[in-house]
Amino acid sequence: MVKIRQIKPLIAANWKLNKTVKEAVDSAARLKIILSGIKDRDIAICPPFTALEEVHNVIKGTNIMLGAQDVFWEEKGAFTGEVSPMMLKDVGCSYVIIGHSERREYFKETDETVNKKIRLCVADELNVILCVGENIEQRKAEKQNDVVEEMLTKGLKNVKREDMKFITIAYEPVWAISSGDSSHKPATAKDAQEMHAFIRNTLGMMFDDSIAQSTRIIYGGSMKPDNVKELMAKKDINGGLVGGASLEPESFAKIVNGF
Repeated sequence: MVKIRQIKPLIAANWKLNKTVKEAVDSAARLKIILSGIKDRDIAICPPFTALEEVHNVIKGTNIMLGAQDVFWEEKGAFTGEVSPMMLKDVGCSYVIIGHSERREYFKETDETVNKKIRLCVADELNVILCVGENIEQRKAEKQNDVVEEMLTKGLKNVKREDMKFITIAYEPVWAISSGDSSHKPATAKDAQEMHAFIRNTLGMMFDDSIAQSTRIIYGGSMKPDNVKELMAKKDINGGLVGGASLEPESFAKIVNGF
């Protein structure tokens, strides 16, 4: 069992396909006020691409960092519609989400494309939130560990040990997202802890105990104001990647302050 060093938590808001520029700016301005003064945890918000620069103008110089929801694996070229790591840094991004379950499902993101994106981002010193997690079929077949280990192994292929300082892992229990299946059950804090511990031990085997001890692993399930304290009490959970509960500033602030 890997002993965990003290890791500064990260609570990141993934706004997905929500908010116009004005709505994003208004939310960021509100968060700047109600989250001011917090220093013992990192805070990031990830608006749509269209709002990145304007949101950065609002939160620049505060304790809130800016993140993007995706990135491409080349710096420039004939890749219509894509955005590079340096372009994200140019508008103020410190973080980027890579391999989110929705990108994998709807846009056929693979472990190989995830890996190419990660390697370019760490080369450009852009912090990555790498998403991994199993779906309901894989969970029912009790293949969750195999699936997550493969995502980690392929996603972090050829990533240097010294570049792991740019990597945060987000565990998404895709199986816990209701799909109309009558056997659906929400993930518990115990479920989350078990997989976070497995991820940490896997990192130890891939790299070494030092990397496993220092890598931030955050929960990408349904973190909400009413469960954040229980989740964050688990020893291997170092924060959250928050979706729907981050869309309202007051709700997101309760999560940031809830442990």
